[in-house]
Formats: sequence, structure tokens, C-alpha cells
Amino acid sequence: MKGGDVMKLMLVILSVAIMSASSAQNSTSGLSGTTWQLVKFQGPDERVFTPDDKSKYTVSFGRSGGVIATIDCNTARSTWRVTAPGQLKFGSWSRTSAKCGNGSLHDQIVREGAAVRNFQIKDGHLFLSGMESGGYYELEPWSGAKRQ
Repeated sequence: MKGGDVMKLMLVILSVAIMSASSAQNSTSGLSGTTWQLVKFQGPDERVFTPDDKSKYTVSFGRSGGVIATIDCNTARSTWRVTAPGQLKFGSWSRTSAKCGNGSLHDQIVREGAAVRNFQIKDGHLFLSGMESGGYYELEPWSGAKRQ
């Protein structure tokens, strides 16, 4: 092999190793293949926001790195990966843009949710935090109940 070919082969091997490590971290993080529903959002000012119906605010972490979120009357999609223990990185989000009704937490979640950088699973609940403005989301395992 020529020097350039060896370098290309090394880059391919390194890329596969990085992707495998990221996939392994995702699968061992406790998030892969799970779905959660919102219990509450506590803002940086200590105010607490609770949903009128938890099943209207869900997030599903796919086994292959995709994530789907239901945010009241809208749906959002992105990618996710665990970059280090307790650290979460989302890709770019795409979402529908329906106008949700009064009392919706949609705008709050869209404004803050994409900035989540940390996660912790404690006592069976998922805590998401790391937004620049502070605060955290508390989620519980999705019950599978359908919206009324």
C-alpha cells in the first residue's frame, strides 16, 4: 500500500471506532429504546410548569440514534448521542408548526428543550438539564396511554 492509501485506511478505521464507541455509549446510557413523558419543568427562577396531560409531551430515544418528541400539538425529530457519561448532544431539530392552545407548554419547551446538554436517570425518572438559562425537565417512563 502507498502512504496515501494507508492514511485513508487509518481514517476509515478511526471513523468506525468512533461511531462504534458512540453507539455503545448510547446503548449503555439507559436512554436507547426508551420513551419518557414530562412530569414538570422547573425554570431557573424556581417556577414550576406542569403539563395538563403528560402524554402530550413525550420524547423517544431510538436505538439507532434518532429521537422523536411530541410537544403538545407538534412533533419534532432529531438525532441524539451520548458524548460522555451524563452528557447528551442533539442534532438539528425539525418540527411541525401548528399553533397549540392556551395553557400549552409548547413555546417554553421549544425555546429551552433543544439546549439540553446533560441527563441523569434517578429513581426511575429522567432529568434533563444544561440549558444556558438554567432549570431542568423531569420525565417519567411513558405509560403508553393515548391522549383523550
